[in-house]
Amino acid sequence: MKLRAFDVSERTARLGRRSLKERVGRWRSRAFFIVQCAVTAGAAWWLAQQLLGHPMPFFAPVASIICLGFTFGNRLRRGIEVSIGVALGVFIGDVFVTLFGSGFWQITIVVVLAMSVATLLGAGQLLIIQSGVQSAIIIGLSATPNESLGRWLDAVIGCVVALLAATIVPLAPLRRPRLLAADVLLDMAATLTAAEAALRQNDTESADAALDQARAGEKNLAALNEAAAEGMAVVRYSPFRRRHLPAVQAYSDLHEPLDRANRNLRVLVRRSAVGVWRHEEVPRSDLELMTSLAEVMRAMAAQLADRHLPTEARAQLAELAEASSHAKLSGSLSGVVILAQLRSMIADLLQLTGMDYVEARALVPDMD
Repeated sequence: MKLRAFDVSERTARLGRRSLKERVGRWRSRAFFIVQCAVTAGAAWWLAQQLLGHPMPFFAPVASIICLGFTFGNRLRRGIEVSIGVALGVFIGDVFVTLFGSGFWQITIVVVLAMSVATLLGAGQLLIIQSGVQSAIIIGLSATPNESLGRWLDAVIGCVVALLAATIVPLAPLRRPRLLAADVLLDMAATLTAAEAALRQNDTESADAALDQARAGEKNLAALNEAAAEGMAVVRYSPFRRRHLPAVQAYSDLHEPLDRANRNLRVLVRRSAVGVWRHEEVPRSDLELMTSLAEVMRAMAAQLADRHLPTEARAQLAELAEASSHAKLSGSLSGVVILAQLRSMIADLLQLTGMDYVEARALVPDMD
C-alpha cells in the first residue's frame, strides 16, 4: 500500500509539473499580446485625455483591448465592427437619454433596439453585442446626452490606437506555420512507423494505438491552419512584415497537401488495424515502403525546422513512387489498400516540395 501511495503521489507530482510547464508555455506564447494590450490601453487613455480633455476616458482603453482581440487575422475586422457597434449603441442610447432618461425599462428597450438594428444591418456577432453593451452603458452611466458623444470619441481613439498597434507584431506568427508543419510531418512519420511495427508484429493493441495516434493528428492540422491564416494576416496588414509575404504564402500552402496526406494516413492505419485483426497478408515490400516513407517525412520535417521548404526530398519521393509501381500486389484487401494509400501519400508529399498536383501525380507511375 505504501509503494502504491508513493507511485500515485509521484505520478501526481509529474502531472503537476507538466501542467505548470504548459501554463507557463501558454503565458510565454501570449506575453507579447498581453504587453501589447496593456501599452495600447494606456496610450489610448492618455491620448483621449490630451486630445479631447476628458478626465476619465473609460471607453478608450476598453475599445483598444477589444479591437486587438486574440487572433491577429480578425483584428482589422474587429476594429471596424467595434467602432460601428459603439457608434450605433451610443447613438441609440443618446436618443433614449434625451427623451426618456435613465432606468431599468429604458435599458431593456434600448438594448433590444440597438441589437435589433445591428442585426437588420447585417452585422456580425461582435458588432451586435457591442451595440447592446454600449447602449446599456450609456443609459446606465450617463443621464446627460452631451456626455455620450464624448464617450464615442474616446472609443474611436481607442480603436485607432489599437489598429496602429496591430501593425507592430513579432516574427513568431511568421515562423509558427513552418514549425507546426514540421511537427505534423514528425507525427505522421511516427504514426506510420507505429502502424508498420504493428503489422510486422501482428499486434492488435499496437495497431489500435497507432489508429488513436493517427486520429489525434487532426489537432495539429487545425493549429497549422489557424497559424497559416494568422501569418498571412500579419504580412498583409503590417507594413513592417510585408516583405515576408512570399515565404509565408509558401508555408501557408503546405496545409492543403498535408491535410490530404494525413487523411490518407488515417485510412492506411485503419486498414492496418483491420489487417492485423484479420491476420491478412501484407507484402514485405509494403512494409519496407512504409519505413522508407517515414524516414523521408522526418527529413522533410528537419528541412522545415531549418527554415527551408522540403525541396530536397523530391528525388527521394520520386524513387519511392517508382518503387511502389513495381511492388507486389497482395492477395488481401488490406495489402492492396495500404499500398494504394502509400502511393497517394507520396503524391501528396511531392506537393510539399513545391510541385502542383498534376506534376506530383505524373511522378507516380502506374502499377506494373
